[in-house]
Amino acid sequence: MTSRKTAEQLPLAFGHDPATGRDDLLVAEPVDAAVAMIDAWPHWPAPVVIIAGPIGSGKSHLAAIWREKAGAALIEPEPGRGAEAAAEHGPVLIEDADRKGFDDRTLFHVINNVRQNGHTLLITSRLWPMSWPVDLPDLRSRLKAATVVEIGEPDDELLSQVIVKLFADRQLFVDEKLVAYIVARMERSLEAAQTLVERLDRLALARGSRITRALAQEVLGEMVGGGDFEE
Repeated sequence: MTSRKTAEQLPLAFGHDPATGRDDLLVAEPVDAAVAMIDAWPHWPAPVVIIAGPIGSGKSHLAAIWREKAGAALIEPEPGRGAEAAAEHGPVLIEDADRKGFDDRTLFHVINNVRQNGHTLLITSRLWPMSWPVDLPDLRSRLKAATVVEIGEPDDELLSQVIVKLFADRQLFVDEKLVAYIVARMERSLEAAQTLVERLDRLALARGSRITRALAQEVLGEMVGGGDFEE
């Protein structure tokens, strides 16, 4: 007998562009401070702001909103990439600093140019800057002077909003009771929410079915314990 997993034809993984406008921004306590900081621009407490938060917490969404609002240039703090010159001429954005890495001296000069020319720099990261591998003492000093805003761990409200938005980005609209069922049983992370929605979407497409409680139960079981999920 052909097994369920081999019998199902998984659909091609088409991209899903997330809605990244200000009106699409999720508002809940864990992200309130970061949202308030973006909305407060250009009246920031320091020329350099760092938003730190876990994978899937909305850092890129906030960065996209700020980039459009400020007319900022996306830069890579590496030699020969024009980052220092861009920082002389206007607001600049560095995304995923801890993951993509940076050259210490280039980032130091970017921050100096921002400060000296009255501009602003937004940096996103999964980690606080004190955890970055910085060898240059002058750069570490500059980072200590930055304003750091943390996106906290998700609560039920934020997880619910994230799941609804992730489905909506895929042109899918699910019942709020189903969302509540999922949130009550899933791993408490935004990364898990992204994985769960992707798996539900692909499985529903493969079977030609709607996203139902039974389907959610099956995917939750696979994610939590590698088998059927018990009620």
